[in-house]
Amino acid sequence: MKHTIFIVDDEESIRQALRGVLEDDGYKTAEVATGEDALKWMAEEGHRASAVLLDVWLPKMDGIEVLQNLRKTHPDIPVIVLSGHATIDTAVKATKLGAYHFVEKPFSAEHLLLTLGHALKENRLEQENTRLRKDAPPTARQIIGQSPLFLRMMDEIQSAAQSGASVLVLGENGTGKESVAHLIHEQSPRKDGPFVEVNSAAIPEELIESELFGHEAGSFTGATGRKSGKFDQAHQGTLFLDEIGDMSLKTQAKMLRVVQEQRFERVGGNKTIEVDVRVIAATNKNLEEEIRQGNFREDLYYRLAVLPIQVPPLRERVGDVPLLVNHFLAHITAAYRQKPRPIHPDAMAVLTRYHWPGNIRELRNIVERMIIMTRDPEIGVKDIPPAVTMAVSQQNGVAVSAVGPAAGLAGTYREAKEAFERAYITAQLDRHGGNISRTAEAIQMERSNLHKKMKQLGIQHE
Repeated sequence: MKHTIFIVDDEESIRQALRGVLEDDGYKTAEVATGEDALKWMAEEGHRASAVLLDVWLPKMDGIEVLQNLRKTHPDIPVIVLSGHATIDTAVKATKLGAYHFVEKPFSAEHLLLTLGHALKENRLEQENTRLRKDAPPTARQIIGQSPLFLRMMDEIQSAAQSGASVLVLGENGTGKESVAHLIHEQSPRKDGPFVEVNSAAIPEELIESELFGHEAGSFTGATGRKSGKFDQAHQGTLFLDEIGDMSLKTQAKMLRVVQEQRFERVGGNKTIEVDVRVIAATNKNLEEEIRQGNFREDLYYRLAVLPIQVPPLRERVGDVPLLVNHFLAHITAAYRQKPRPIHPDAMAVLTRYHWPGNIRELRNIVERMIIMTRDPEIGVKDIPPAVTMAVSQQNGVAVSAVGPAAGLAGTYREAKEAFERAYITAQLDRHGGNISRTAEAIQMERSNLHKKMKQLGIQHE
């Protein structure tokens, strides 16, 4: 779909030049010559505009007044301000009022198109993020549990939420650290403010400072305009720094000052910007060990860990597994528009005994896989991925039957393994009507190898 760019300029030659540049680059255009006509067009056709190119010097109603109106009526549409009589005061004023960027006339076509492209990309990402948050079911980030460790963590979350102090969320991968951060924000006095997330491990070292603090035009190659950083965006809200243990020492030093003083400078700038941001950080690393190894600043650790919250791994709260399984069953079947399906007690027993190295994230993925792959009205042991049932057999010394309750103790590891393989292959053959080719394809084994394995295990199947 082509973007429509709305041009507001009183000079016909400028409108013609902009129209030519934009249409040559694949954009559609609409244009008016006055501020009054601009507001009228936006009121009637504003849904068509992907961005606005707005001249500052217009007859009667000037561009600044138009910009003020557009920020109220169409805050989601980026506005790039143009001026042939640019002053620093005008540029600052336009930026404060919400202009995406300020471009001086005569403009370079390449520079204008690059700026416009950045504006459209950022706007698309913001709209997608807003849509995902709006469409996400309220149960998507629910924290489920009733075990003692879980209840203690919930008490800590509630206490932390009412405080404005920094929080450090600790825990293994997949335990739900991000959900804990969201819950702290949603229960805090800042709940109506923004919640801004940064994954410190996912951003290249050379871009992390720009991402956090923003940058000024020309501060580095590719910095065509001023960009606000995550601290700017999180003003009067919460900034969630995930994987803080992967942040470089150089960035840690700058982070310490911002957390302490709530002020910073953009990359390439010298103006001090003051913010009001509550910081929640998270990591799966042992930061005290990272400090001993010289990888993490001790002063930053103590500044972030004013309120540390430990998220327990799933293996330490196995009593919560049935609650989580049933929660995911209901949530995922609803998402796939399927009827709710129960899980057999034997299958639940296997899931409860599993050690869950991937924690809640792994549990959810396995429940989703079982829902997708199972056509039966009830989810049974045979529907659990073999890696899980095999691991349960190994860790407990028990051969888990793929067609019924867990069997008794097996004498040796080899006997337990053979019992599992025999039960698993028999169940898969039953499931595919005894068709060896379909069974081999389903379990991703060569047909000839399946024949050999059946012979080795003494499986005779009609």
